[in-house]
Amino acid sequence: MTATQVSAPLVSLQGVAKTFPNGVQALHKLDLDLRAGEFVSLLGPSGCGKSTALRMIAGLATPDAGALHWREGARPDVGFVFQDATLMPWATIFENVWLPLRLRHVSRKDAAPAIHEALARVGLADFAQAFPRELSGGMRMRVSIARALVLRPTLLLMDEPFAALDEITRLRLNRDLLALQAELDMTVLFVTHSVYESAYLSSRICVFSNRPGRIVQDIAVTAPAPRDDQYRLSGAYLETCRIASQALEDVMAESLPV
Repeated sequence: MTATQVSAPLVSLQGVAKTFPNGVQALHKLDLDLRAGEFVSLLGPSGCGKSTALRMIAGLATPDAGALHWREGARPDVGFVFQDATLMPWATIFENVWLPLRLRHVSRKDAAPAIHEALARVGLADFAQAFPRELSGGMRMRVSIARALVLRPTLLLMDEPFAALDEITRLRLNRDLLALQAELDMTVLFVTHSVYESAYLSSRICVFSNRPGRIVQDIAVTAPAPRDDQYRLSGAYLETCRIASQALEDVMAESLPV
């Protein structure tokens, strides 16, 4: 790979706009570059277009204006983790994780090593034959992550995956997610409403405006990896939280009546 290819964004959104059939304008002139190896969080108020941007990158929505470009013109393997675990309740955990491979016509036997590897990576090696109803909310989300990882994606898209979890589970999954990113050398684009979560996870925090969404502040988070629980007590973490909180406050102030 040439130096130009290395420095080029993995994916670039340039002047992207999106209006839904009901007239709601979700995005307007959104510019976003995502480079290989980054962990970028999209932070902003509800309804500001963060999830729409994610769905465009996943190929689940198309822009009305602007353009989306992949490095070298090729879309890499993309994994998507939704806010809800969206597991099939009638299927075992093994069968739920098998689904992306099954859609690619990979047999159960041939898929088994990759499925067991993905479950082991998220700490669920012993639950392959369990059903979703037998697992906690945090465990079901781990299954959803394993299902996204089974294809070994270059890019992992995550749409508020931990929003409904209790704080202890959320903190643990934050830590485990960073470990998985480092282990698998993935790029992650992560939607969240949590300043604290974004400050812990990210190499960059992109703060969205109110709808129609665009990026109003791009915050670099320079704290080195690995980040552990002690990092949450550090001055660097608290300063990142302060900067991101102020950026959010500025956004929310724009929506208040005068």
